[in-house]
Order: sequence, then C-alpha cells, then structure tokens
Amino acid sequence: MRVAATSITLVILATAGAAHGAECIDAKAAKAGFVLSKPGISSEFRPAAGGMVHVANTYESASPQTQFLFGGLIEVFRDSNTGQLAMIPFSDLRKLFPLKAGAKSKTIFVRLAPNKQPKGTETLELAVKGKETFSLGTCKYNVLAVKETIKSQAGETLDEFTALYAPDLQAVLAKRYDEGTSAESVVGYEVIKPLAE
Repeated sequence: MRVAATSITLVILATAGAAHGAECIDAKAAKAGFVLSKPGISSEFRPAAGGMVHVANTYESASPQTQFLFGGLIEVFRDSNTGQLAMIPFSDLRKLFPLKAGAKSKTIFVRLAPNKQPKGTETLELAVKGKETFSLGTCKYNVLAVKETIKSQAGETLDEFTALYAPDLQAVLAKRYDEGTSAESVVGYEVIKPLAE
C-alpha cells in the first residue's frame, strides 16, 4: 500500500513539475497578463477596463504597435509610428459575448484615422463555426473557430479569415486564411508565457 501511495505521489509531483515547467497560462493566470510569441513578433496581452484587452506588439522588422481589442477579439483601436486607427461600432459589442458555437452576428462600424474622412461604413460579420484544440508548445487550449468577414458599405469583402479564439485567454491564437482551398494556411503564435515580473 505504501509503495502504491509513493508511486501516486511521484506521478502527481512529476505532472505538477511538467505543468510548472511549461508554464501554461489558464483563465485565472491570464488576468495578470501573458506573452504570446513566434519568430519575428512578441505580443503582451493585458486585460483593460470595459472588456478591452490591451496588446503591445513588438516586431523584429517594424515599429512597435499598440492595439485595444474588445473581448480580445474585435479590434477597436490601433496605434503605431505609421499612424492611428479607430473602429467605432454602432451597436453594443458586449451583446456578442460570451461567444457560442453556431452564433452569428453583424456589426456596422466606421473606421476613423487622423486627417482622413471615412469612406463609408463597414460591416463585421462573425460566425462561430465550432470548437477546436490549438497547441502552443506543450500547452493545449480550447478555441472557437470564428469566421470574420469585413465588408464595405457596397458589400465588397475587404478581409476574411477564421480566428482561432481562446475564450479563457481572451486572445486570438492563430488565423486561418483561404479556408477550404488549396491555398489554406494558418498563421499563429507558437509560445505562451507569463509576463516578465
């Protein structure tokens, strides 16, 4: 009996050590902020007031960029050395969350930049297609596959991709482009770690 108990204790300690070594971020730890990275980019995520997530992007080959994403998914503000951009929605984004599989929504917004008149409104269409699992190193996360389509006032598609969104982290871990075609590709982060103290 004592041998079995000792074996169980060693397994528990080994598992805890492996989890600690990997430093996987859970929903609770995400509230203190975390870093997502891949070669060429490092992004620091910090929760902000009003359901916003503040993201500070550092690039190897470009100037730093700051973003504010509602719920960690919908970009509402961007700032860098190349300029500023704000997306002002005409409806309450809070009604879109929490996201659930099968949910669909359309949000009309206007894109504002300094010294530029908006060319009209745009529409952000979200369609939650289902649940998946996404790996960041040894860490695995449950994600929602959220198809995002941005259309002009005339109905022209300006951008389209599927965001692999982790609700526990309030972050998009990867984006899938040209889904269902021979050109399909996934661009995503590869590592997650806590913010440096």
